[in-house]
Amino acid sequence: MQRQEAGKARPNVVLILVDDMGFADLGIMGSEIRTPNIDALARGGVLMTSMYNCARCCPTRASLLTGLYPHNAGVGHMGANLGSPAYQGFLRNDSATIAEVLRESGYRTLMAGKWHVAGDFMAREVDSWRVGDVDHPTPRQRGFDRFYGIVDGVTNFFSPHYMLENDSRVEVFPDDFYFTDAITDKAIGMVEEASGEEKPFFLYLAHAAPHWPLHAPQEDIARYDGVYSAGWDAIRTARHEEMNGRQLLQKNWQISPRDSEVPPWQTIEHSDWEASKMAAYAAMVDRMDQSIGRFVQALKRLGQYENTLILFLSDNGGCAEFMAEDGWAKFFPDETHDGRRITMGNIPGLRPGGALTYQSYDKPWANVSNAPFRLFKHYVHEGGISTPFIAHWPARIAAPSVSHEAAHVVDVLPTILEATGAPPLSELGGHAIQKLQGESFLPLLAGKEWSREQPIFFEHEGNCAIRSGQFKLVRKHGGNWELYDMEKDRTELNDLAGNNQPVEADLLAQYQGWADKTGVMDWDVALPILLEAWQLDNAEG
Repeated sequence: MQRQEAGKARPNVVLILVDDMGFADLGIMGSEIRTPNIDALARGGVLMTSMYNCARCCPTRASLLTGLYPHNAGVGHMGANLGSPAYQGFLRNDSATIAEVLRESGYRTLMAGKWHVAGDFMAREVDSWRVGDVDHPTPRQRGFDRFYGIVDGVTNFFSPHYMLENDSRVEVFPDDFYFTDAITDKAIGMVEEASGEEKPFFLYLAHAAPHWPLHAPQEDIARYDGVYSAGWDAIRTARHEEMNGRQLLQKNWQISPRDSEVPPWQTIEHSDWEASKMAAYAAMVDRMDQSIGRFVQALKRLGQYENTLILFLSDNGGCAEFMAEDGWAKFFPDETHDGRRITMGNIPGLRPGGALTYQSYDKPWANVSNAPFRLFKHYVHEGGISTPFIAHWPARIAAPSVSHEAAHVVDVLPTILEATGAPPLSELGGHAIQKLQGESFLPLLAGKEWSREQPIFFEHEGNCAIRSGQFKLVRKHGGNWELYDMEKDRTELNDLAGNNQPVEADLLAQYQGWADKTGVMDWDVALPILLEAWQLDNAEG
């Protein structure tokens, strides 16, 4: 299909979401990790450096899918029902997913990967799961014609504890099974099938990588042997210098200091093991990039490449969670599907990567992933909520560019609707649908001037923020409000709180008005309910 002809047809849309990948983990963003296929999409399209997510898996996915803030979509926290519509833990009936809207408009709707907007599932109790109940809806119940993947949030990449293909459980896995490859293979098959139809398609390719556990094929891990022996301080500095050298940031902001809970590399006792954790993480990103390359080649082979709008982002910043044997690890099976025992937890000296390990890369390397920003997944300082966002559409994006305009995942659905000409839904299944809360940034992709009119709001576990124009008001749960000028200081090192009272008061009033209207719960009230549901002593796992 020629560019001119493709530009006249309704585009296919491919939305690629990756899991727990930090701002600085792509090659295009200055990383040493090899991501040539994703980098090529960025170089041929629009790279947005100030896209925001919702600081954690479930809320981001709910917001991305519905064009609503996560609380309005029903997923103000995670999958546990905390007793209010904003925190019911699964998508509300007064929200409509991208798939539901586009299917009404004549699209074939496809999904491969991680769902995680459908209530809580205890991974060691799969026989008691109520998949498909009203409070555990599947993708097929929320607008997708086809689905292959997991309905909960985490999987053993070599031996999933529960997978669905459409409405049937997948129970047989080949010896060479690897989740990232498997969902890509299924996505290619779905697109091959859809390409034979007259209607365009929407594919949601929702990766679980590089979320823990650190699992990757050994040949990919081997590519990073020795790369991280220089340590987290050196790698973090190198990434920041590379970003500045490529002029990827709005200004050459000063890098935030190493996190106060991260020790200097030269003091580490098990440095080889620590380096091996980051090598496994890098291999997960590398393998994911390889799979995206295979998918893009399939689009070209099928003649669908020119008029497919590909969108790429991460659901939150790098994850600082330590994989304690009696923490998150206790929720997940300690045997593979064929009965082999898994050693759970971050055991010093135990090299990660294989199916019989279950580890995380922990706070020091998450600090590298989120360079040059502060903090991590969970938090609404920049390290927790910032993702590179890539839009690639050969038929319509004539001039590749880099944009620093602030946007939010809530804006993605309005953008897709404008690109496809699909109207939003006001009613679905007898339920009135909330109005979209995002703003289309399609003009930006067309090379025009664009900036968001409304402020952007954040709340997760009592961590709160509002960004309006160049200013951001933010606080950690229980802490004081901090004020930053995002144009001068996006690494949040110069707190202006108390020095600009009119701006501070206005932002605080706007945030509080949004929180009250949205149904944001006091985290001190919500936390005991959550800990009882999760049977944990704290929410850190």
